Amino acid sequence: MPQYWLMKSEPDEVSIDDALAAPDATVAWTGVRNYQARNFMRDGMKVGDGVLFYHSSCPEPGIAGIARVASGIQPDPTQFDPKSPYYDAGAKKEDPRWLLVDVQALRKTRLLALPELRAKPELADLVILRKGNRLSITPVEPAHWKVIEKMLA
Repeated sequence: MPQYWLMKSEPDEVSIDDALAAPDATVAWTGVRNYQARNFMRDGMKVGDGVLFYHSSCPEPGIAGIARVASGIQPDPTQFDPKSPYYDAGAKKEDPRWLLVDVQALRKTRLLALPELRAKPELADLVILRKGNRLSITPVEPAHWKVIEKMLA
């Protein structure tokens, strides 16, 4: 049974449009530098899982598209690149600290912004809506996924 995830991306780095324009509409989800978010990728994500592609750190954050997990985990090469803003001097190639999955964009949606998500009582427990949540990757309950799909239909 597939699982569902909300994955945040700053549109200045990779937007839903960028993902759709990439070869096979697939991008490597680099730059995750939080252990809990990394562990969600490592321990929970499987190829085919559903993804809410979320634009963050922008004038109007919100769900901008639907995607899927397109690969298993791999070492994130940006951790080894001293020129990358995601470089980690403590990471070792033989024991990588940071991982990535490939994400395939399936479609762009209308922007489903935070106020609209908050207005739905059925989404009250959606992780992204919890106070203090700043994780770049969060699980989405199947019931929440269904409500969001209906909102986007």
